[in-house]
Amino acid sequence: MTEHTEHKCDCAEAYLDIEQHIEKHRGDSGALVQVLHYVQERLGYVPKEVQVRVAETLGVSLSDVYGAITFYSLFRERPRGRYVISICQGTACYVRGAPEVLARLEKELGIKAGDTTDDGLFTIEVVRCLGACGLAPVMTVNKDTHGRMTEDKVPAILNFYRAQAEAESQVAGD
Repeated sequence: MTEHTEHKCDCAEAYLDIEQHIEKHRGDSGALVQVLHYVQERLGYVPKEVQVRVAETLGVSLSDVYGAITFYSLFRERPRGRYVISICQGTACYVRGAPEVLARLEKELGIKAGDTTDDGLFTIEVVRCLGACGLAPVMTVNKDTHGRMTEDKVPAILNFYRAQAEAESQVAGD
């Protein structure tokens, strides 16, 4: 995996490690956010079955676990793609065409904002500001910024990251 990816291992070793970490905090409801953060770091998201286990072990309700996950933007309930596309819908980006860029991303990838492609390559997320209003409309792909976006630029950008993923997988021998 490269530094650009947010997808983590979901192997048995990670789950065993998570189980041990949860057990260390048995009955400690005050450790909820800390435990969820640990899970997020290990897996890249907090799966439903782990949410249930956390609630049972820490002695909190499942709604408390869900409340923490939905309140803090760092937590996710689903895995994210290798390339996370954040499309700004703040005022400057919005008035300069961000909705059209988002629509083209959704069309090209066959998913809606908040979803991940079946191949695990791309996730689209809508954000309110990326702090680059002078480049509006703007989107990021992981740490790469793409400014003055138009819907016509979308296919070439997606193809660039597809080619990059393919090249990396060939180097890794996948």
